[in-house]
Amino acid sequence: MASPPDPKAVRLAVLALIVLALVWSYNWIVTKSVLRYMGALDFAALRCVCGALVLLVVLALTGRSLKPPPWRPVLGVGVLQVAGMTGLSQLALVSGGAGKTAVLVYTMPFWVIVFAALPIFLNEKPRRSQYIAAVIAALGLLLVIQPWQWHGSLLSSLLALASGASWAAGSVVAKKAFRDHPVDLLCLTAWQMVAGAAVLLALALATHTTPIVWSPYLMLAIAYNAVLATALGWGLWLFVLRILPAGIAGLSTLMIPVLSVLWALWLLGERPSLAESSGIALIVLALALLGFAGTWPSVLRRLFDAR
Repeated sequence: MASPPDPKAVRLAVLALIVLALVWSYNWIVTKSVLRYMGALDFAALRCVCGALVLLVVLALTGRSLKPPPWRPVLGVGVLQVAGMTGLSQLALVSGGAGKTAVLVYTMPFWVIVFAALPIFLNEKPRRSQYIAAVIAALGLLLVIQPWQWHGSLLSSLLALASGASWAAGSVVAKKAFRDHPVDLLCLTAWQMVAGAAVLLALALATHTTPIVWSPYLMLAIAYNAVLATALGWGLWLFVLRILPAGIAGLSTLMIPVLSVLWALWLLGERPSLAESSGIALIVLALALLGFAGTWPSVLRRLFDAR
């Protein structure tokens, strides 16, 4: 039986989740606004290409080998979690609001629990508290999505949901890779970014029609995505997956769409309706349930019992 994670590692993983919530939630505002300057797939490819280059430079500067890890997990995570999630979510933002798209993409925690429970992946049996929290959060997401009021945004919503499912599948592939192979975290992060960037670049070149309007905002958006949202973000996310169970890591990221809705309200004027506000409250309730119903207590004990 594997030994429990070191308390200091758990503490760092929880801190990583907080940083991710801030960086990735704000990035929905950035990626929505940048569509005024370039096409969706063009930007998705550019952010991943820049992120991959940054990560490869970091590999070299830290003295790590540039040799790729086993190609199967690299290709699987790259296609699913980088190309799939990034490309589909960027396309969803073309006609969908930043806040609502973020919430739809972050149905990924429910997909993570499903995929992680499959014997061919992790065979992690969900706890009763996770089932209850998932049901409450699903009701909250239903109120936020309001499928009875699509107003022509069905395609955007389907793309966002597919993006979340793609990320979840990539998450369990990455978790299985950590369990079955001694994979270096930074090396896997860099090379799965390379694989995903190559796929997105090919798609962007094949579909490019919108002229790029270079501006200071576009340059800042590229830098934010390459350094913070992509290079740092994926590294932190894979670190969280290594330390915490996949189901906990997935459901905990529900804080990201909640913050995204608030960012969109503040910066883009996307004001939630009463139903959407109620849905956000239910999502917060689901997170609280995870904290008090048996999923997080053991994690928190290790967190605060560190000597």
